[in-house]
Amino acid sequence: MPLFNHFDLFAPIYEKFITPPEPDRLVELADLPVKGTLLDAGGGTGRVSKVLRDKVSAVVVVDLSSGMLRQVVVMNGLWTVCSKTEALPFSDNFFHRIILVDAMHHVHDQLLTARELWRVLIPGGRIVVEEPDIGTIPVKIVAIMERFALMRSKFLSPESIFDLFFYPNANRSIEKEGSTAWVIIQKT
Repeated sequence: MPLFNHFDLFAPIYEKFITPPEPDRLVELADLPVKGTLLDAGGGTGRVSKVLRDKVSAVVVVDLSSGMLRQVVVMNGLWTVCSKTEALPFSDNFFHRIILVDAMHHVHDQLLTARELWRVLIPGGRIVVEEPDIGTIPVKIVAIMERFALMRSKFLSPESIFDLFFYPNANRSIEKEGSTAWVIIQKT
């Protein structure tokens, strides 16, 4: 665990600068609505899951930053759990949908995170990883800025994220638009 948690410091003002993405694309890629539970892994303040709340039965926001989770309003099935994404406290085959939005580059161990997301996804479920595309100039600049801010960020290409979900029963695809990439994984 880092000695300094940037997200605990910025939690109270985070949503003033980082707004939720337009939900339509995420709704389409996650194949929502669905009757079932959605995991917002690395979900921070719940900025994404709160706009998806009406598309699922319940939402669990998991984040390592307790400061970020304190910003989540718990109501109508929006729950919080303070945990690493590398060791999720849920049983196998628990979630119907999983999103990881703008967070893969912040996790400590990306391969372990992918394994955990896969483990807790039900057969027939879907994972959507939305990440800044490191192959674009704006994201390269962000990566340099995060390095100067002493963040532990490790940006992966969409193809490298795709490769993390190498399971034989995984249908995988990549979508890109501008500086954003989505890796979509369906568990068959």
